Amino acid sequence: MSQNRQIRDVVFVDGVRTPFGRAGEKGIYANTRADDLVVKCIRELMRRNPSLPAERIDDVAIAATTQTGDQGLTIGRTAALLAGLPQSVPGFAIDRMCAGAMTAVTTTASGIGFGAYDVVIAGGVEHMGHHPMGAGADPNPRFMSERIVDPAALNMGNTAENLHDRFPAITKERTDAYAVASQDKLAAAYVADKIQPDLVPVATMKPSAGWTVNTVDEPPRPGTTLEDLAALRTPFRAHGRVTAGNAAGLNDGATAALLASADAAEELGLPVKMRLVNYAFAGVAPEVMGIGPVPATEKALRLAGLTIEDIGLFEINEAFAVQVLSFLDHFGIADDDPRVNRYGGAIAVGHPLASSGVRLMNQLARQFEEDHTVQYGITTMCIGLGMGATVIWENPHFSPAATTPEGSAA
Repeated sequence: MSQNRQIRDVVFVDGVRTPFGRAGEKGIYANTRADDLVVKCIRELMRRNPSLPAERIDDVAIAATTQTGDQGLTIGRTAALLAGLPQSVPGFAIDRMCAGAMTAVTTTASGIGFGAYDVVIAGGVEHMGHHPMGAGADPNPRFMSERIVDPAALNMGNTAENLHDRFPAITKERTDAYAVASQDKLAAAYVADKIQPDLVPVATMKPSAGWTVNTVDEPPRPGTTLEDLAALRTPFRAHGRVTAGNAAGLNDGATAALLASADAAEELGLPVKMRLVNYAFAGVAPEVMGIGPVPATEKALRLAGLTIEDIGLFEINEAFAVQVLSFLDHFGIADDDPRVNRYGGAIAVGHPLASSGVRLMNQLARQFEEDHTVQYGITTMCIGLGMGATVIWENPHFSPAATTPEGSAA
C-alpha cells in the first residue's frame, strides 16, 4: 500500500577539495592516485564535522568521467573503505562527464528529499594526467556514419569554436578580457583567504624533489595580461578564437560535499551552508555543448518558480570563456557583473572534469556566508556531448535588512 510522502528539505553542510593540479608528468599529482585524492576529501569532511558519527552516512557517491584504473572499481565504495568509513556505508560511481560531481549531489539529494537517506557524501575526481579525456573510449561508429552527431561534438575545443560562429558578437577580445578577469578575481580571492579554507593539503612525492605538501592550486597564472593571451595559438582552428588562455586547462583534483536533510543536520549539530531549491539538466546539440547551461537554467528557474532577476550570485563553470559569455548574453548580464564568479573560475583555477561541480558549490557557499543580502544563487555548467546542468541554492543567512560585504545597505 502506498504512503503519502512529504519531500524533505536538503541542505549543503560542507564541501572540500584538493588543490587542483596541472595534468601531466610535471604536475603535482603525477605520482598520486586518483582514489587517494578522494580519500583525502572524505577524511577532511569527517575531521571538520566531528559531531557526525561515521555510521550515520547513508551513501557515498563519487563521479569520474574515465572509470578505469585508479578511477575505477566503483570508486564511491572503494574510496569510502579506504577513508576508514564503516563497512556498513555503501557507495557507488557515477558519470555525467563535467557535471559528474554535480550529478552525484543532485542524485543523492533526491534520495534525501525522498527519505531514503539522512546524510550522504557526494563528490568527484578527475586525474587527467593518468586518464586523458576520452582515453580508452570507443565511440560507436554510427555517431559519424549516420551523422547522429556533428564530428565537432567529440572535441570540446571545436564545440567552443562553433559557439563563436553562432554568436559573432562574442569576439576573441571579449573572451580574452573575461579570462584575464577570472585570473585577477582568483588572485584577489587568494589574498583575501576566500579559497584556502576549503582546500585539503595533499602530500605528494616526486623522485627528483622528495615529499611536498601542496596547499594551493597549481594552474592559476596571476598577472596574466591581454597581451599575453593575444599571443597564444588557436589549436582547434587556424585563425580561431579559442586558446589555452581563454579556456580551462587539463587538470587533476578531487572534491567532496556533505549533504543532509534539514532535520538530520539539526539533530547532529551540523552547519547549514545552503539549502537546495531545485535543479535541472537539459540536452542541446552536441556540437555547441557550451550553450547547455542556458536551457538547464531556464528549466530550473521554471521548476523553482523563480526568474533570473531573483538570482543574486552565479557560479558558472568556465570550461571556455565563450561558453560563459553566451550564457550572460542570453540573460542580459554584463561581462563584468559582480554577481558572476566573484572568486574567479575554472579558466584560472582549473577544471578536473567530474570534480568541478562541488568546487562551484563550495565557492557559492562561501559567498553566501559573507553576503547576507543575497537570497538565491546558482551553480551551472556545460557538459560534453551536449548537455547543461543547473542547481539553485538558497542562502540560509539571507536577511533583507543586511548590508553588503562592503558595508553599505542592501
